[in-house]
Formats: sequence, C-alpha cells, structure tokens
Amino acid sequence: MNRITVSIAAAALATFASFALAQKPIIYPAKGQSAEQQKKDDGACLSWAKQNTGIDPAVASAPPPQKTGPAVGGGERLKGAAGGAVIGGIAGDAGTGAAVGTVVGGAKARRNQKAENQQAQQQQQQTLATYYKAYGACMEGRGYTVK
Repeated sequence: MNRITVSIAAAALATFASFALAQKPIIYPAKGQSAEQQKKDDGACLSWAKQNTGIDPAVASAPPPQKTGPAVGGGERLKGAAGGAVIGGIAGDAGTGAAVGTVVGGAKARRNQKAENQQAQQQQQQTLATYYKAYGACMEGRGYTVK
C-alpha cells in the first residue's frame, strides 16, 4: 500500500471517528424520571450547554464550506513551473520542465485544498463534541445515565 492510500484511509477513519463522537448522547432515566420530566430536563440542559459553551448546535452542525474548483492561490503551480524550468534548463528543455513542474505544483495544491477541507470538518466535529459533552454533564447532574 502506498503512502497516499494509507494517508487517505487514515483521514477517512479519523473523519468517521469524529462523526461518531459528535452525536447527541443517549440519555436513560436512572432515578425513575417520567418521560415528561426527561423532556423538560433535556430542554433545560440543551439550553444550558448552549449558554455555557457558546456553541449553537444548529449553526455548528451546518456543513463547513468546502473549497472547490481549481486549487490556486498558494503559488504551488508557479513554484513548480519555476523549479521545473530550472531543472529542464539544465537538462536542455526548460519548456517541458516548466510544464511538468506546473502539473506537480497543481497536484500539491489539490492535496493542500483537500487537507484544509478535512481540517474544517474535524474542527466542526470537535465543536459539536464539546457542546454534547456539556449537555451530557448537565443531564448526569440531573440524575440520568449518559451513553
């Protein structure tokens, strides 16, 4: 397995694991609370978690904006073209070297764009996990079992 395949698999696993962590916990009444009481406590704890973390789960659960389209702006293509032209000039064909360098720079730019998208997604999941951790702590304080 090459290094890129391993990196992609690791990123996918990390993303999947973070999705699992950022879900609302399951709550069980541990002290005989009625369904009506659990509904009241649930609402109170959702509000408490929002107030104390500063996180609005409705906003935080919206998908983060993904960078799409041509990967430009980091200068990777220009740097690749310049480096390729230098190497191509030494080998006797600066034009071909610049073209190859541009392709290599573009691939690097796409990898950087993908990494930025994954990082935004992981940050979103961490934010939601923080919110639901506070919610779970509130519900535990009210006598519920949290899973």
